Amino acid sequence: MYDLSATPFFLAGSGYREGTLFPWVVSDFSLIDAIEAGIVKIPRVPVDDDRVANRVTYLNLWQEVRDGLPKGGRRSNEQFTATDLPGVLTGALHSLYGSYEKAFQERETSEASAHGQPPPVFIVVCSNTTISKAVYDWIGGWDREQAGHTVPVAGQLPLFSNVADGRWLHRPRTILVDAAEFESGSLSPEFRRAATQEIAEFKQEYAERFPGRTAEDLGDVDLLREVMNTVGKPGKLGEPVRCVVSVSMLTEGWDANTVTHILGVRAFGTQLLCEQVVGRGLRRRSYVADENGMFTPEYADVYGVPFQFIPTVAATRELPMKPIRHVRAEPDRDSKKLEITFPRVVGYHVEMPDAPLIADFSDPGVRMSLSKADLPTETTMAGHTGEAAVHDLARLKKTRGQHVAYHLASLVLERRLRTGEGDVRPWYFPQLLDIARDWLRRCVDIRDDQAIGLILLREAEAVEKVWQSISWQGGARERWVLPVLRSVDPIGTTASVDFRTTREVYVTRKDRCQVNLVTLDGRDGNAWERSVAQSIESLPNDQVAAYVRNDHLDFFIPYEHAGRSRRFYPDFLVKLADPGDKITRTLIVEVSGGRKSQIEAAQKAWAIRNLWVPAVNNSGKHGRWSFCELRDPTTAKRDLRPAIDALLELRGLSALTDTARADEEDA
Repeated sequence: MYDLSATPFFLAGSGYREGTLFPWVVSDFSLIDAIEAGIVKIPRVPVDDDRVANRVTYLNLWQEVRDGLPKGGRRSNEQFTATDLPGVLTGALHSLYGSYEKAFQERETSEASAHGQPPPVFIVVCSNTTISKAVYDWIGGWDREQAGHTVPVAGQLPLFSNVADGRWLHRPRTILVDAAEFESGSLSPEFRRAATQEIAEFKQEYAERFPGRTAEDLGDVDLLREVMNTVGKPGKLGEPVRCVVSVSMLTEGWDANTVTHILGVRAFGTQLLCEQVVGRGLRRRSYVADENGMFTPEYADVYGVPFQFIPTVAATRELPMKPIRHVRAEPDRDSKKLEITFPRVVGYHVEMPDAPLIADFSDPGVRMSLSKADLPTETTMAGHTGEAAVHDLARLKKTRGQHVAYHLASLVLERRLRTGEGDVRPWYFPQLLDIARDWLRRCVDIRDDQAIGLILLREAEAVEKVWQSISWQGGARERWVLPVLRSVDPIGTTASVDFRTTREVYVTRKDRCQVNLVTLDGRDGNAWERSVAQSIESLPNDQVAAYVRNDHLDFFIPYEHAGRSRRFYPDFLVKLADPGDKITRTLIVEVSGGRKSQIEAAQKAWAIRNLWVPAVNNSGKHGRWSFCELRDPTTAKRDLRPAIDALLELRGLSALTDTARADEEDA
């Protein structure tokens, strides 16, 4: 009996080393043998780049982008659009597209195009339907509401855009597919909305291609499946398709031989899954031998799929059970003195006067640098055999600064300067354009081998910083911001803490903390939280009344980073001793430094200082708050004292007008 399995070996988690052949296998012709024999394409993966980092950025792409992507599919109702994609992901798309563009141009000038061979195909495999729809829109284009009308927006990659000259193309170049939708036999409302334009275009093409028959002869599912199954096949519905954006669709049973580029935007837990996805790009286009009787090498360039040509997974080992500790607010501790309460802020309300915009570039938080530490500009591709290749971002590097300034000003206007009814305020655009130009000139640090056009890979971050630099009424933003509290349970308290953990802990002093234990993160040998807790406990009683580690408190700071709404959970809350005016004073303490991203840490600190603290203090209902950032836990005691003294000296609360207080109540 012959076993013709494509993967006759044990998988990870089976108890055997991954890649170990089944004991009944006598002879195995592996994928490596097929690559060396030339009967499949040679997969090339990133092996090096010019980014200043200890890893290859586009090899394990998921580790770079997963925190900036949504976890749920379309039905999760999570708002995530093409403009929200992380810069590392759009950088990978631009880089791999540059290689595709060269392959496409080579085909256009070769005999293959003259003989009607279809174009090469670019595949993107996503982890869920929310991500796939955002990537599809970014690549192929989308409809945008503007002044009461729907305006098609072209995709970012010209050869894949379904929009040209402000109109949707008759034959789309990029398609969106989803295995779950196809297998169900009917399209869900969410997918139907996502693919409405696609379906309409294919129905029209079907009617033109088959005279006498109507598109109603095929259901929507049948039509999309026909397109999918005929990608790269001359004379078929899928012939003109150049890019396929999918969710778990391309692991098996798809035999297109025109695939040359693959981008994985998902986790790849096993080499089997890597092999299945890479395998979609390994079918050769030609088996015609050259004058030496050998096949001409064909290549498939792959990003985001950590494909290993030889399995290197180590043997598994058992982990010892960790002790479970009960963290809670102790009932026998003085709750009147030790309890800390806080507002649960979910957003900010800014009453923006209709006045000239004034930019202030003095805050270090509005600065931005373009360097190899952020994204690679060159990526080296290599396979088990064959030639290596280098991918770059030449197209973006050629973008002029005036184009970048215009683009950023347009985005700030569209996303930030709308009226209460949601209408854009176009009269602000000339001012925004001048501010964007000044910001690019004064605040963007362009380092070696970088160019101003590369800022488009981080456009969401750039828009935030341009917006941060703008203030109204001569820099009086802080006077106008108010908090928007959670509608249910708007006030949190340390008295509600009650959970269990296997992490290491530090036992708190009974007269300083209502919660019995401080949980230790463990990322830095448990030194950070322990050191800060000990420093706070050693401060005199006339300065500190109580403190708590922010774990299971649900105390967070809402902010935006890279175009997405996020939540920042500071490390500690410190309630100060009563100075005699009956106003509760609370200090937010965050330990930053080497263990956290400096770019995002700066954005968090800016949001606390310029939004959260002024908003809560302006409300006049939650005491006086301040923020302290510690960069070295070994000097925490010394660094905390100035912040505590400054907060203790503030005797009064900000005076708000009756109108402002009414606005707060409405918010």
